[in-house]
Amino acid sequence: MGIFDAIDIAGSGLTAERLRMDVTAENLANAQTTRTADGGPYQRKEVVLQPSSGSSFGSVLTGAIGGVRPTDPPNGVEVAGIVEDTSSQRLVYDPSHPDANAQGYVAMPNVNPVTEMVDLISSSRSYEANVTSMQSAKQMFTKTLELLR
Repeated sequence: MGIFDAIDIAGSGLTAERLRMDVTAENLANAQTTRTADGGPYQRKEVVLQPSSGSSFGSVLTGAIGGVRPTDPPNGVEVAGIVEDTSSQRLVYDPSHPDANAQGYVAMPNVNPVTEMVDLISSSRSYEANVTSMQSAKQMFTKTLELLR
């Protein structure tokens, strides 16, 4: 592991968590959007993350416990993609709505504001944890350089 790997790993986490917060904000902003460019109600989106390298946490942990270093150390996290949640929309009775069907029901987005707020808090705390680890690495580098004077 190189001297700046800790900062690189924390930086990848910062990037991933920022994207999670952006997607969550988009979900909240479109919680009442009943008509998109595709014609239907807005579909909730989720960010899928994966390890940057081919090694998994389990293989790194096994290697650390057994004393055998993995051949491909972890390099942080990356976004595998943004997927749409395909769970069903809720139907709300509102015959005066312009998007109501013949029975008077409007298909609303599958966005639950409570779930989105929990996701937002989770990604915010993860972002803070990555900032803290980056600051700790910076402090260790600074102390090391002071010792070498």
